[in-house]
Amino acid sequence: MGLFELGYGARARALKQALAAVLALGLGTAAAAEVTIAALGDSLTQGYGLAQGEGFVPQLEGWLRAQGEDVRVLNAGVSGDTTAGGLSRVGWTLTPEVDAMIVALGGNDLLRGIDPAASRANLRAILEAAQAAEVEVLLVGLNAPGNYGPDYKAAFDAMYPELAAEFGALHVESFLKGLTDLPDREGAMRDYMQPDGIHPSAAGVARIVEAMGPAVLELVARVQARGE
Repeated sequence: MGLFELGYGARARALKQALAAVLALGLGTAAAAEVTIAALGDSLTQGYGLAQGEGFVPQLEGWLRAQGEDVRVLNAGVSGDTTAGGLSRVGWTLTPEVDAMIVALGGNDLLRGIDPAASRANLRAILEAAQAAEVEVLLVGLNAPGNYGPDYKAAFDAMYPELAAEFGALHVESFLKGLTDLPDREGAMRDYMQPDGIHPSAAGVARIVEAMGPAVLELVARVQARGE
C-alpha cells in the first residue's frame, strides 16, 4: 500500500516515523529537540486587534523559550471561527511536524447560541483527529454566562473537562483565566482588555500566557517523554 493510500492518521504516523528514522542517522540533530505546537482557535488565538508580536502565539512562544524550552508555536487561529470551523481546518493543521495542539474554540459558538451538543461533537472530532495523528492536546475551556438558561450553561461548561478526561488531554478552565482570576474584575476589564471588551490587550495577553504557561509546559513535557 502506498503512503497516500493510507488514511490521514496512518499517513501522519508514517511520515513522523520516517522523519524519526532520518534523525536517528544523526541528521538534523538540533531540529529533533524542537517541539512544535499548533494553536487551533479563534480571534483570541489569532491575536485580533494586536500588532505583530503582541498576540497570544508569539507571546506564548517567547514565554516558553524564556523557560528554556525549544518550542515553536504555530498560529492556527481564525477570527470568528466556531468549533465547526476548527474541525474543518484540523486536517491541514495537523501537519507531520506538529507534536502538540492547543485547542481553544467555543466562544463564537456561545455568541451564536449554538447547541452545546453540536459544539461537543465538533470538539470530539477534533480530539479524535489529534489522537489519530498521535498529537498531544491541551483543551482550553470556556464558561457560559447564565443568559441562555441553566441547562445550556451546564451542558456547555461540562463539555470541556469531560472531553479532556475522555481523551486524556490536558485541560485549562478558561482562556481568560489570567484575567478573570484577578480580584478586581472591573479593573481588569479596564486595564487588560481592548475597547471592545472582548479581546485582551497586549498586556492582557501577557497575563493570559503567564496563567496558561504551566499547562503548556506540561504539554511540552508529555511530548518530550513520548520521544524518550
